[in-house]
Amino acid sequence: MTNKLTSKVTKALVLAGLSTVLIGTAVAQSKYSGIGRDATKAEVAAWDIDVRPDFKGLPAGSGTTLRGQEVWEGRCASCHGTFGESNEVFTPIVGGTTKDDIKTGRVASLTSEKQPQRTTLMKVATVSTLWDYIYRAMPWNAPRTLSVDDTYAVLGYILSMAEIVPDEFTLSDKNIADVQKLMPNRNGMTQAHGMWNEGGKPDVKATACMSDCSKHVTIGSFLPDYARNAHENLALQNRPYGPYRGVDTTKPPVAKLPGKGLMAVNMSAADSITPEGLFKKHNCATCHAPASRAIGPAISEVAAKYKGQADAVKKLHDKVKVGGAGVWGAIPMPPHAHVPEGDIDVLVKWMLTGK
Repeated sequence: MTNKLTSKVTKALVLAGLSTVLIGTAVAQSKYSGIGRDATKAEVAAWDIDVRPDFKGLPAGSGTTLRGQEVWEGRCASCHGTFGESNEVFTPIVGGTTKDDIKTGRVASLTSEKQPQRTTLMKVATVSTLWDYIYRAMPWNAPRTLSVDDTYAVLGYILSMAEIVPDEFTLSDKNIADVQKLMPNRNGMTQAHGMWNEGGKPDVKATACMSDCSKHVTIGSFLPDYARNAHENLALQNRPYGPYRGVDTTKPPVAKLPGKGLMAVNMSAADSITPEGLFKKHNCATCHAPASRAIGPAISEVAAKYKGQADAVKKLHDKVKVGGAGVWGAIPMPPHAHVPEGDIDVLVKWMLTGK
């Protein structure tokens, strides 16, 4: 009898607890009705790829310096130079470090006037920073296309060029912590700068201006005409995706910078019903470019993949509506339930033409 009573009480408590959780969740989700949604597990996993200095988040894998050299020469050297000396636009990666720096963990040339330029390996303190940046942002024209193993390989090759690791070396998640102990500027991090106060905490409590405030902020510097096109057209050197392609330095400066607000003002009612207008209106250009892969596939790639498929419009309509991942890589396409059905059909049919 006692066991039955205990069982009933336990069930009642569990149900009460579940009810509390459900009510709390409902309240939390209804706090801002109609605004936003919870991220799916796939979306979180696709973007949660950062690697911390304690190597939390670092995926398992390995790569040899020999493989790293192959990847470097094929996908990195055009910007960063055959030996990491870089070209005229990008800062050199390798140089300025010595064997003594590897022993002390402080790069002596950082305080020397004889060093012509500070390289990446002179400044960076944590090897995890290099791994994280290479994996998330490189190559410049196709970020996030390097595999985990190739990222290890490229990083190992960079470290070998700086004589931090041997020429024939395999960098992996198993030995990267040991490599950290060899970083030339590993002891170079400091809190003695304007971002930190005397207590060792970041100074993030700014005081708002309350009197005699400036109504307009003016730019106090500009790029001289003789230097404007010194490195040729910068618009051609930016990544081929995103809302802006960079300034065209072959032309005079624009009178007003572009912006989303400007786009909204300039878009007429007629523009908003054309495929191109809908593409802008629903921010499709954030992930998709006409002929080059960005966060998502290029329009030309989508058209080629689904060419000749009778049910292509329905497939893509559903994909846009409910979202998904796996067809074009790990990064998921979020659902667009807020976009009208008619707009989705117009956009899908337009994309299938390859334009």
